[in-house]
Amino acid sequence: MPDSSIIDNDFISQITAVVEKNLANEQFGVSELADEMNMSRSNLLRKIKKLTHLSVSQLIREVRLRRGMDLLRQTSLNVSEVAHQVGFSSTSYFIKCFREHYGYPPGEVGKRAEEKIAEEITGEPVLLVPPKPKAKYPWLVLGGLVIVAALGFGYFLKFQATSAVPLEKSIVVLPFKNDSSDSTNVYLINGLMESTLNNLQKIKDLKVISRTSAEKYRRTTKSIPEMAQELHANYFVEGSGQKIGNQILLNIQLIDATTDKHLWAKQYKRETRDIFALQQEIARNIAQEIQAIITPEEEKRINKNPTNNLVAYDLFLKGQHLFRQGRRENQEKAIPFFKKALEEDPTFALAYAELAMVYYYLDLHQTDKKYPLEVNRHADKALLYDAKLPESLVAKAMYYMLQKEYKSAATYLEKALEYHPNSALVIHFLADLYNLYLPNAPKYLEYALKGLQLEMAAHDSVTTSYTYLHLSNAFIQTGFVDEALRYINKSLQYNPQNPFSGYLKVYILYAKTHNLPQTRQLMLQELNKDTTRFDIMLQMGQICYQMRDYKSAYHYYKRFIQIREQQQLEVYRNEDIHIGMTLAKMGYPKEAEKLVSSFKKFADQDQSIYHHLYQSIYYAYRKNTSQAIAHLELFSRENNYQYWVLLMDKDPVAEPFKDLPEYKKVVQTITTKFWQTHQKIKKNLEAQKLL
Repeated sequence: MPDSSIIDNDFISQITAVVEKNLANEQFGVSELADEMNMSRSNLLRKIKKLTHLSVSQLIREVRLRRGMDLLRQTSLNVSEVAHQVGFSSTSYFIKCFREHYGYPPGEVGKRAEEKIAEEITGEPVLLVPPKPKAKYPWLVLGGLVIVAALGFGYFLKFQATSAVPLEKSIVVLPFKNDSSDSTNVYLINGLMESTLNNLQKIKDLKVISRTSAEKYRRTTKSIPEMAQELHANYFVEGSGQKIGNQILLNIQLIDATTDKHLWAKQYKRETRDIFALQQEIARNIAQEIQAIITPEEEKRINKNPTNNLVAYDLFLKGQHLFRQGRRENQEKAIPFFKKALEEDPTFALAYAELAMVYYYLDLHQTDKKYPLEVNRHADKALLYDAKLPESLVAKAMYYMLQKEYKSAATYLEKALEYHPNSALVIHFLADLYNLYLPNAPKYLEYALKGLQLEMAAHDSVTTSYTYLHLSNAFIQTGFVDEALRYINKSLQYNPQNPFSGYLKVYILYAKTHNLPQTRQLMLQELNKDTTRFDIMLQMGQICYQMRDYKSAYHYYKRFIQIREQQQLEVYRNEDIHIGMTLAKMGYPKEAEKLVSSFKKFADQDQSIYHHLYQSIYYAYRKNTSQAIAHLELFSRENNYQYWVLLMDKDPVAEPFKDLPEYKKVVQTITTKFWQTHQKIKKNLEAQKLL
């Protein structure tokens, strides 16, 4: 059987040869390489990642840079000529990548060669320029052949994995400036910014910071490096423009955030009838400049005109401008513009979708919903005319959210994210869905992390505090205790008065220490901050119940029940079984039975992954061991449950049978499964650079 390392090395050699054959083709990327190798894109990505710890695009870039070094050493070509020969359409980007890889700019290659000659003559190192670091990826220095001893291969991979990570393609589109003295043109300039952002968000190879984050810097005096530090971005797009008659003049600049240097700038002068071609050209130019890979499907979506009717589009932009300003009065003012746009073009999918969204937000916080039919009707129209438009899918998901049909909403949102991988709006909806309505701890954490990446510095300190609170909650649900503690501390740093962060931290500390007396004391401190907090009264009751201090538990539970009944709240019914057991222990059997019956009704109606767990708790209370364990076994077949499930053996209701072998076995199954899932989540997040 051939040595696997030889086979792997041969594969890398083939890859290198194919890339070198296509060096001058700047469009040669992952998809083209996969075709040349007769492999699927996903298989190629996985294999390259496994063998080199590089993405395919990184590997291609490294091969181009090595060939660029050869040309600079062996020919009289200048830097610009070499850049184009090795597939870099932008000389400045070639210089940037070259410097990052070799430690000095390509213009110094000649001096480095002189140093080598001088060293050979004198026998001593001669430095004409500062020393460079060793190559980050040694196998590329060897050319097409990778020669690594079998024992050294593991070390080589380890070295490579701990090397400096290449710059991420994270980009911010700052609000465009209206250069015209006519303020009525603002909606058009904002529309061009919005379309630039929207087109870039369709490219999965980019991380595009959300519009709300960028909007915060509309009138800022901060420098690019200062904004970059806050937003964790590497590139910024600045734009300004004006409309003169039937012409649009637009200036676009791409800036390297770390150096505050302009990588590229271009002035566009187009007729208004060419506005869509202009939008598409801007996105392509920016993506090419930072070597972002645009797949054929993404290219199609970017190149698709939203409408062929310029009057309809102008009306749409006016409506969108109002809608994006928020506040109910602006949303209501936006509706006539969208409707007029649809009168001009009854097939305008994007206008239907945005109109549906306006109606959704008008209804969102209303007890009596007025517009579900409007949301649904316009969403269906949007889907009819463009079923792959992300906004059409989001609009339909919003309808299902209003109807509380969360599984259907999730289906549409997941599909929208496929077409619009940088949409902060979609990611926010999915995080909420998988936290509150469709419990799925791994997905909740994944989307909470993605949302944080795209929404950095989008809000004030209070809102940011809540963002970190949700992220901390997602981490603890999936068993990342230290990460949860770190983010809850961030939440409290941004807003020490956050009413929920304090008591979440109490439970995170409990997950770390399993010290119930300490937890009780810390939670009491939270209650003393606001003695009217009936949710914290419930938490105090739970802690005392867990400690078998039923007298104290009764004290807190009684106050909680009084408030719940006075305010006629249908909340925390899943806790009625524990309150009922406490009342039974304190000698109130009738009241206890009423609450236990309430819990059984709740458990029977529950359709979440916890259905059988609730049934198990009920039968445990009834001391029906066979039914309790049978339902627990059914629950053990579920996936993606929260960390707190692992604490069920501490529940007094399980006391009578927690030492039974069959009970211990199923609890061990549930525990093992949780930590296996935890490890999978960890690997997945690390692969996506989210952890």
